[in-house]
Amino acid sequence: MNNDDFREWSRKAAEWGADYRAGLRELPVRARTKPGEIAAGMETAPPEDGEPMEAIFADFEEKILPGMTHWQHPRFFAYFPANAAPVSVVAEYLVSAMAAQCMLWQTSPSATELETRVLDWLRQALGLPDGFRGVIQDSASSATLAAILTMRERALSWQGNRQGLAGQPKVRVYSSDQVHTSVDRAIWVSGIGEENLVRIPVAGPLRPMVPEALEQAIVRDREAGLLPAGIVASVGGTSVGGTDDVAAVCEIAERHGLYVHVDAAWAGSAMICPEFRHLWQGVEKAHSIVFNPHKWLGAQFDCSAHFIREPDDLVRTLAIKPEYLKTHGSDGIVNYSEWSVPLGRRFRALKLWFLLRAHGLKQLRAMIRNHVEWSGDLARKIAGEPDFELVTKPMLSLFSFRHVPEGGDDVDAHNLALVNAINDDGRIYLTQTRVDGRIAIRFQAGQFETTKEDVDMAFDVIRDCAKKLASA
Repeated sequence: MNNDDFREWSRKAAEWGADYRAGLRELPVRARTKPGEIAAGMETAPPEDGEPMEAIFADFEEKILPGMTHWQHPRFFAYFPANAAPVSVVAEYLVSAMAAQCMLWQTSPSATELETRVLDWLRQALGLPDGFRGVIQDSASSATLAAILTMRERALSWQGNRQGLAGQPKVRVYSSDQVHTSVDRAIWVSGIGEENLVRIPVAGPLRPMVPEALEQAIVRDREAGLLPAGIVASVGGTSVGGTDDVAAVCEIAERHGLYVHVDAAWAGSAMICPEFRHLWQGVEKAHSIVFNPHKWLGAQFDCSAHFIREPDDLVRTLAIKPEYLKTHGSDGIVNYSEWSVPLGRRFRALKLWFLLRAHGLKQLRAMIRNHVEWSGDLARKIAGEPDFELVTKPMLSLFSFRHVPEGGDDVDAHNLALVNAINDDGRIYLTQTRVDGRIAIRFQAGQFETTKEDVDMAFDVIRDCAKKLASA
């Protein structure tokens, strides 16, 4: 592809993207293909000769697009959002065109210095104290892994990386069952082992860890010769928004010398609104915090903001400095590859810079407040319908419900059938979860261009599909 072709196809791709976004409401939210259907339309061997872009682009539209679930659809109410505000997409065009590898300050000074600046903007927006420093990770999973590794190293007096875990006391980490499975995976990858992730009982509407049970577990483990290292607190867990009492968790951790990591991957975006900050009261005492601007704030995936109170501990855990990665003659610079597990780094700060400048905090706050309000309205309407019940009340814009028709025998099977019927309908997309062992249907509002009318349509679809299923 020469430069003229590159210009032409870049223009066509941008125009296609704008047309695609403009027409999303006319498409079913979830892909309707069967397993293996897309692969069956592909050649089984790679091409020996190059093909014209016209043919490749046509195949993209005819063979690939039908198998896509449309995450930017304004009626995507499943999982949590993976937003890509249009201004963020434009920034990503530029990032892709430059294709910089931003592992060190010297490999792209603008990438490093802009990351420092926009993470401090976010810190201020969230109301975090001056002492926190930020880094952009690819996902909350990577930030959580970095936190688990750091708490492990602190507990082992910085000998885990050097000596390995053999012969060391068993390291223990504490959380509820409301945390994301990325915590489990970080426990595996760090070598701590699943048996050493201690699940603390929960109690209350937001399903927080019981503080007394947490402290008892720590004391019991220490008396047994085990090595308590840290606690992972949840704010807005994926299933139904499970949220710990962060202040209580941090007080216990301080008494016992443990590291606290707060996983607010989804809910953290809402903390740009001061009225929601009670949900993580005490967060300033945590050692690290993660939230994903690519979820609710509008930054294109991937973009995870990781704030650390003591960055030296993170760097001591992760930094390796061979000669070829040193920057000579520039003391005091930051190399963010030393703050992350991967060495390679994309220029993720640019889309945040574009997003925050184009929308400002006022617009972003208004979006989040609308989503919370509209979701609460929907929850009340569903609760008022015959044969429906709220399973968990709204946590910000997330709640869960269940349909319980009169005379229904297997309510779990019925609700699985209902969520499948809703998704097959195509107008909205929901997911299910289990609450206290029983199936419930989740709803969350968070897509960047969702309107009140989109949420109102969700009510119609849910009610109509339930009636059809009950009468079948």
